[in-house]
Amino acid sequence: MQSSTLPGFTHTYVKVNGVKISVHTAGKGKPLLLLHGYPQTHATWGKVAPEFAKNFKCVIPDLRGYGRSDTPPTDQEHYTYSKREMAKDMVALMESFGHESFNVIGHDRGARVSYRMALDHPKSIERIAIIEVVPTIDMWERFNAEMALKAYHWTFLAQPAPLPENMISADPVAYLEWTLKSWTKGGNLDVFSPVSLESYSEQFRDPEHIHALCEDYRAGATIVQRQ
Repeated sequence: MQSSTLPGFTHTYVKVNGVKISVHTAGKGKPLLLLHGYPQTHATWGKVAPEFAKNFKCVIPDLRGYGRSDTPPTDQEHYTYSKREMAKDMVALMESFGHESFNVIGHDRGARVSYRMALDHPKSIERIAIIEVVPTIDMWERFNAEMALKAYHWTFLAQPAPLPENMISADPVAYLEWTLKSWTKGGNLDVFSPVSLESYSEQFRDPEHIHALCEDYRAGATIVQRQ
């Protein structure tokens, strides 16, 4: 079906690696996988996706636990939401479209999935672009008071369930908007399109997705550092 968030793109669901992934596709040329960050969805690429689609076959999914993709049950080690599992999702997703090798651009959490994918599946990646991250283990090891204030969500979301889930669920959209505002130069939501904001808000209205997003950060604080 035609996408309501990315005009000109087709929206579908693909079952891979045991999870149903929501994905948007458009364009012609070499395959390009675009991976979003937190607390976004595929809609984060809305302003640039049409330009990429002029020269690439674009595949723009919601990572597991995000957007309209599945929120699989977690485990005690948080492996379900590790970047290694997310990387497996993405390789299988691209293979489902007939792309044995492809280019990838990853931002934030999607960037971490991207470099995990390049490490675990080097034959699948032709070129990789990483936006706005340092390796997860370096991030945790360099935490100080200043970083803790700026990136507080790393420690907040990684707290044991259901503490962050309950606190976010008290007013999920307000939490989302405050978080987004705090990361913009102007301290407001002017840079975000209404369509993107609604896509982000939709996942925050769902308790299962709130839990999944927390699990992403719990995995980052634990198993991801050992992989």
